[in-house]
Amino acid sequence: MSESWKAFGWHAEPQQWAVNTDSTLEVVTAKGGDFWRETQYGFIHDDGHAFLREAPDEFTASVRVRGEYGELYDQAGLMLRASEQHWCKVGVEYVGKQQWSAVVTHEKSDWSVQPADDHSEVTFRMIRRDDALILHARADENGRWTLLRVAPFPPGLRACVGVMACSPQREGFRVTFKDFQLSGADRRPLNELSEP
Repeated sequence: MSESWKAFGWHAEPQQWAVNTDSTLEVVTAKGGDFWRETQYGFIHDDGHAFLREAPDEFTASVRVRGEYGELYDQAGLMLRASEQHWCKVGVEYVGKQQWSAVVTHEKSDWSVQPADDHSEVTFRMIRRDDALILHARADENGRWTLLRVAPFPPGLRACVGVMACSPQREGFRVTFKDFQLSGADRRPLNELSEP
């Protein structure tokens, strides 16, 4: 069952957003927002739109994302945020085409991308357990998960989880989030987590 959006609050609230009667969340981005910290570029951006709620120390979170991608670095997906210096985002990022992207930040950002087809919708999943974040994606709602990343995240570090959207190069990027789910951490062995 999808989570209600009532428990969520904005980091950098967009000028346009709405929760529809079907519980989908629609966001229209402002120009220039992003999340990044130092690596390669030397700058810090912490002004992307993120709609977050408190998270347990271990969990499984997922959301289905539809975006009108078209400009460099248009992005949308899941976010875990403990502070400006400790966070993770995973989702679609547009770099000439759709990419499945993950950025993990512990004082400095670490970015990885995986080329993907141009899907109308993609579901992203984040599992936080022990000292790790396990990140998956799938375009087929009932298909196998593709592993994107296993990354360290300090156990016991309190954080919020939710969705994010940014468009560093433009304003007006439209994103719809649906079926956000938050449950206990999936404890299956890593090699079994790709199963639906």
